[in-house]
Order: sequence, then C-alpha cells, then structure tokens
Amino acid sequence: MNRRRPTLLAALTLTATAALTLSACGSDDDSPSKGEDKIAGADTGSPTPSASPTASESSEPGRPKIELPDDLSYTFDWPKTGDKDKDAVLADSEQSIKAVDLAIVNQDALDKAYLYYYEGEAAAGTQEFIQNYVDQKAAITGSYRFYAPEVAVDKDGTASFTYCEDQGKAYVKYLKTNKVRKTEVTAKSYVIYHTSLRKNSAGVWEIQNIASQSGSAKCQP
Repeated sequence: MNRRRPTLLAALTLTATAALTLSACGSDDDSPSKGEDKIAGADTGSPTPSASPTASESSEPGRPKIELPDDLSYTFDWPKTGDKDKDAVLADSEQSIKAVDLAIVNQDALDKAYLYYYEGEAAAGTQEFIQNYVDQKAAITGSYRFYAPEVAVDKDGTASFTYCEDQGKAYVKYLKTNKVRKTEVTAKSYVIYHTSLRKNSAGVWEIQNIASQSGSAKCQP
C-alpha cells in the first residue's frame, strides 16, 4: 500500500465503537472519550499550524521551506555516502518525509511542500493519506527515527530507496482536546519503506511509488 507510517494510520479508519490501537510507546495515560475513538494515530503534526524553530531549508531556489512544531523531532541515521546522486536521494527523501508532516500540521491535503516531492501514484496516495487526518482532525506528537538506508541510483535517472522507521515514540494527539494517547511499543512500531524515485528536470528526486510494511524483521531493534 502506498502510504507512510501505516501502523499509525491504520487506526484512523476505526469506527466510533472500535477500540483505538496504535503501535507507539508509553502508557495509556489519557483515555479518549467515546467520540475520540474515531480518531487514531496520524502521520504527523500538531494541532497548531504555527511554525517552530524546527525548520528545514534549502539554499536552492524554489524548494519549499519546511517549518514544523517543536513537539515533533526527527533523527535520520543515514550518513552521507560520498556519492553525489545517492546523497541527493537521501536529502530529498528526508525533506519529503517532513513535507508530508507539514501537510498534516497545516491540515491541508494539497499542501504545496509535499507535492514538490511526490509525483503520480505516490502523490495521489499521499493526498488521500493526509486527507484522512484532515477529516478526523487527528495528528501526532513525539519523535521519529529513520535508519538502515539502502539506496541505488540507475543511469536512467531513477533510484530505489529502502529505509526503516521507528514509531515507538510517536503518539496520537487529538486536536479537539489536545490530549495525547500513549500505547506500548510492539513489533509493528518498526516499519520498512520501499520507494521508487525519479530525478526531474529541476534536479529534484521525486517519489513515484512508496510501499511499506509494519513489523519488518529487518527493522526490529
């Protein structure tokens, strides 16, 4: 399925009477009300679209400036390879992740920042993914870690990129009440992603397709 953070997203589709499940860490301190059971883990964000010092900028003209709330933090354990194209894929992929988060923060399924990095099927799937959060007024707070990168670049201007995400410290935040729902870390808190990218005429590595699997043995600590 073409979407990011499937473990957190899955609970968005729960009905009002369904139990809220989420692979994130912590204890279930703040039990949501019955109405809030409709809302589950989200891809990112905070209830306030205001920017924070957590910002990502590029010196290249035209690239979107990404500013996220200070209750979100990221660790990208994917060091530079020394290869110009591979490092560009890593850099653009980092920005694409944060850009989707920004769309959730902005509660805008057509936010320009993520559309700068997503194309075709990946863009369509991501739009639907973000719209889920907009409709449910759901977001998350906490920290994310991305690791175990594997990138390959072909001579035809395409690339493949696989990486892991640790969602263990990502929590649901309900926008109406500002409550945070914390649940236990499970194997499904660790997700593997496979992306296909193409370098466009502006030199940006756009994501064409993205698939994910929660509970991947490769991503387990």
